[in-house]
Amino acid sequence: MGVLVTGGAGFIGSWVSKALLEQGEEVILIDDFNDFNYKSTLKDDRIRILLNESKYRRKKRYHSSDKKLWIYHADIRDEKKLRDIAKQHKIEKICHLGARAGVRRSLQYPKVYYDVNIFGTLNVFQLAVQQKIPSLVYASSSSVYGGVKELPFKETMKIDNPLSPYAATKKAGEEMAAVFHNLYGINMTGLRFFTVYGPWGRPDMALYEFTEKIIAGKPIPVYNQGDMQRDFTYVTDIVQGVIKALEKPYPYEIFNLGNARTEKLSTFIACIEKELGKKAEKILLPLQPGDVPKTSADISKARKLLGYQPRTTIEQGIAAFVEWYKEYHKIKDAR
Repeated sequence: MGVLVTGGAGFIGSWVSKALLEQGEEVILIDDFNDFNYKSTLKDDRIRILLNESKYRRKKRYHSSDKKLWIYHADIRDEKKLRDIAKQHKIEKICHLGARAGVRRSLQYPKVYYDVNIFGTLNVFQLAVQQKIPSLVYASSSSVYGGVKELPFKETMKIDNPLSPYAATKKAGEEMAAVFHNLYGINMTGLRFFTVYGPWGRPDMALYEFTEKIIAGKPIPVYNQGDMQRDFTYVTDIVQGVIKALEKPYPYEIFNLGNARTEKLSTFIACIEKELGKKAEKILLPLQPGDVPKTSADISKARKLLGYQPRTTIEQGIAAFVEWYKEYHKIKDAR
């Protein structure tokens, strides 16, 4: 039996696929390899690492028999394509990570976000019903908390005030999951990710952008005049939570997956500067529409029910990212 991973060439999806393969699972990976937020060559390179090959030549269908890995170039909005793929495999579980990501881009392209994150997710949920797949884990986001003032964020809080189209689509995904569980009895576990970072991360996210600009001697944009705080969560800690959620299929649950430690943006930048041995030039900007000044995850529920335990400090995580960045971009000296 296999695990269907949507968005498997993405940042978190590729790491999850790697962890599943290392456990001996068969992975049916789906991704549309779009270049919406960044060049899709990075997605090809993530697949290359999964396959342990020097180069990956994108195909509509690829099978690596030695690694129990199937790769499909497909869009989750294509309902027929999803069905055709599923019919070729015995799928035991779905790990739905495919989405358009990013708060700020969703303000520019709300229709695309609604199309992919809502209707694409609906297709994945319907696939579980049609193929009688009993368990599904899906990615939500800390952005669903929106304008909630009380900290830390708890899963029991009302989330009726999303601040961006992206947040609204993720909230809609949680509501659809509840419907599909109630109607069809599918085990549905939603995971609210908190600011995930690490090697192979997205170039449109702060860590990648800051590292790139500091090395190039260019100023970095610092929003809300630098008065920002985030619950930064290292990617392998997130992956640990995803795997545990796949292993423990609850009937219907939502979990925060964060680091349970909120860091100032100034600390985040200082860690990058330390690893690069170079100071950043900062452009202080106002808080952007859709952003929140602070996030903080209460992960007590995930600790208790999943055994989730984040272990990576921000210093360790940023050091690992910078090391990867230099190697990937063939940079010997960042100074």
